[in-house]
Amino acid sequence: MEQPKNNFKMVSDKKARMILPNAITLIGVCIGLTSIKFALDGKFALAIIAILFAGLMDALDGRIARLIKGTSKMGKELDSLADVISFGVAPAFIMYFWSLQYLDKLGWFVCLMYVVCVALRLARFNVNSEEESSWKDNFFEGVPAPAGGIIVLMPLVLSFSGLGEIFFKINYDLVVPAFFIAVSILLISIVPTYSFKRIVIPRSMTKFLLFGIVLFFGALLVYTFKILVISIFLYLCLIPVSYLHYKKIKKEKNIITEKNENDDLEDIL
Repeated sequence: MEQPKNNFKMVSDKKARMILPNAITLIGVCIGLTSIKFALDGKFALAIIAILFAGLMDALDGRIARLIKGTSKMGKELDSLADVISFGVAPAFIMYFWSLQYLDKLGWFVCLMYVVCVALRLARFNVNSEEESSWKDNFFEGVPAPAGGIIVLMPLVLSFSGLGEIFFKINYDLVVPAFFIAVSILLISIVPTYSFKRIVIPRSMTKFLLFGIVLFFGALLVYTFKILVISIFLYLCLIPVSYLHYKKIKKEKNIITEKNENDDLEDIL
């Protein structure tokens, strides 16, 4: 009579699926911290690229977790902590070492304000994500932390691209703190912005989407900072578009709700 085999497992299948997305999140943290090291060494171009890679890791961990059914509360909290470091602390230090340190106390105050706003934005996101799914999931409330972390680097990216000097000379002593304040307000605002998490692409358009992605990343490799400037500018232009789109959908949903409520009413004599 055969004896049943005892399969030894270090962790359960469910916990094993959690390891990969959490490992990607931690890799993103390491990359974000490395960007600070690059900034300390005066290698600001590498610091920007490190933040971009941290953003890529942030985009991958959640999608991979949902794909392999490895989502968890720990992963959710870990992702938020990673975002505070990679898109809050790291960009603030990069810009401080590049420009804000010359503004003395004002420069440090602006950095503190930005990091606090990133933390508040992520805390609000965690609370709102526990609500039931609806059409509002297609929009973020305020600018997401990864986008804010890249947008706040815009003056530095612009200086490397050379595009800013073509039209006019930029006074970075004024532009950098102004950018920090503006991005901080956008982070904690309630302005709806596109989330890009639930985009449905028709199968017939898949090949064009893949071609566009390859074209974008190819251009990003060759004209890194110029493409970054254009991408950040286009994203900023999308904010008022997403606001108007949100208001339009909300109005349509309210009309449908009111119509259904009126249909349910009964005449009482």
